[in-house]
Amino acid sequence: MSTPKRSCLVVGAGIGVGSAIAKAFAREGLEVCVTRRERHAEELEALASQIREDGGSAHAFPVDARSEEAVLKLYRYIEAEIAPLDVVVFNIGANVRFPIAETTTRVYTKVWEMAALAGFLNGREAARVMTPRGRGTILFTGATASLRGGDGFAAFAGAKHALRALAQSMARELGPKGIHVGHVVVDGAIDGAFARETRSDIDTLVERDLIVKPQELAENFVWLWKQPRSAWTHELDIRPWSEDW
Repeated sequence: MSTPKRSCLVVGAGIGVGSAIAKAFAREGLEVCVTRRERHAEELEALASQIREDGGSAHAFPVDARSEEAVLKLYRYIEAEIAPLDVVVFNIGANVRFPIAETTTRVYTKVWEMAALAGFLNGREAARVMTPRGRGTILFTGATASLRGGDGFAAFAGAKHALRALAQSMARELGPKGIHVGHVVVDGAIDGAFARETRSDIDTLVERDLIVKPQELAENFVWLWKQPRSAWTHELDIRPWSEDW
């Protein structure tokens, strides 16, 4: 008897963490759906193609996660045409730095839309499709800014605080309905484009395990998905063994 197909949606499947999460769930045999904005369509399709070449199943959707209409359409399509959603990972970063006096209303609003509003839209739609089945996992990627605001990160911290509050509220509401909601606080630098543009010693940090590696971070998302409901983790705090950033 064949196992029924299940799908995973990674919202914000950029180069680095998002791609690593998508690949990790593909290795688990899920139909992986990945999204980024339209301007990253080629990179998104390249990720999906790589997953397929590695033996997995992947579908690319250039979608603006801030658009309610686009999000509704995406969830309807996945549920009807691909497979029931078993796990949704919201991984949009929106990490920008502006002094408070230089933070415009447009910047603050855009960051909030990307990291908070989009999280709400995807969390809500995931809850709507998973609740009738009485099972599913919804995971949000957090950051140091989820816990404390930093110099120049007023917009980012405000949005990430809001996302964390959303995850907490959803966990308390949806847990009794069989839905596991988790929030992953990545309290450290991640090996990726931003880090490599900022520092010249990344290879040394990677060699000494002093920076979070996307592939190893992704395995924690899979672990949360696999947890038995008698011992669900809501918030997971991840950082390198020794901080040198």
